[in-house]
Amino acid sequence: MSSPVPPPFASTPAAYAGTADYIAAPELMQTVNVAMTLSRPLLIKGEPGTGKTMLAQSIARGLEMPLIAWNIKSTTKAQDGLYVYDTVQRLYDGQFGDGDVSDIGHYIKLGKLGEAFTSAQRCVLLIDEIDKADIEFPNDLLWELDQMEFYIPETRETVAARQRPVVIITSNAEKELPDAFLRRCVFHFIEFPDAAMMERIVRVHHPAIDTKLLHLALQAFYWLRDVTGLQKKPSTSELIDWVQALQVGGLRHEDIVATMPFIGVLLKKDHDVEVAVDALHSGRGRR
Repeated sequence: MSSPVPPPFASTPAAYAGTADYIAAPELMQTVNVAMTLSRPLLIKGEPGTGKTMLAQSIARGLEMPLIAWNIKSTTKAQDGLYVYDTVQRLYDGQFGDGDVSDIGHYIKLGKLGEAFTSAQRCVLLIDEIDKADIEFPNDLLWELDQMEFYIPETRETVAARQRPVVIITSNAEKELPDAFLRRCVFHFIEFPDAAMMERIVRVHHPAIDTKLLHLALQAFYWLRDVTGLQKKPSTSELIDWVQALQVGGLRHEDIVATMPFIGVLLKKDHDVEVAVDALHSGRGRR
């Protein structure tokens, strides 16, 4: 049985259609709009450098919404995104007579999720690199992301979202996410761009680039990504930096493919540089 045809999201006022500084594939734009229509968080995976974080920034610009970014670390707890009760400051004020310690609300500071819920304008909430946190972190947010509210027992108040934020969650797949969490998300994997898409992406950042230089840089870049044994393949962001280095370096076009100048812009590990230089000298896989 064929899948149902998605509704024409592009015709709706709130549809995301990419932005001038972010080239999004049609499938990605459609998935963003599906997630917004279903009121579900959008979980974005892809290798580092494929533009997962920049997608949230682009959605915020394209839909003219404020962006609230919650950058996750290994020590981040779900509670951090809701609110923090500053008991230390309250104790200090009680000892030294500063402030009204009877007003507990004065010592409640909302986290990024709380800020998104209380925003007067609908916003984009980015939960960036969720897989860096403890395995229980995603499950600890299930109620809040489902119900769009949380309770503060210290003040006996419920913080409910004024408007449902557009929730974008990124993951580098460093660890598996719980099934209960995955069931509540719309998922999209950003494929690494092919040469044609990559040319469009690079031209956004370097609109005046010489066409021959760009084509040679792309040839060398994709050859390098195919070299066997690399621990960290160069990504889109590193290609953009490398192209800039090639432009200011004033090199001959033939040197780009032959010698891979400024290879340290593309590769960030000693092992990978050694592997690439060896492949370069031996001519393995050269096109």
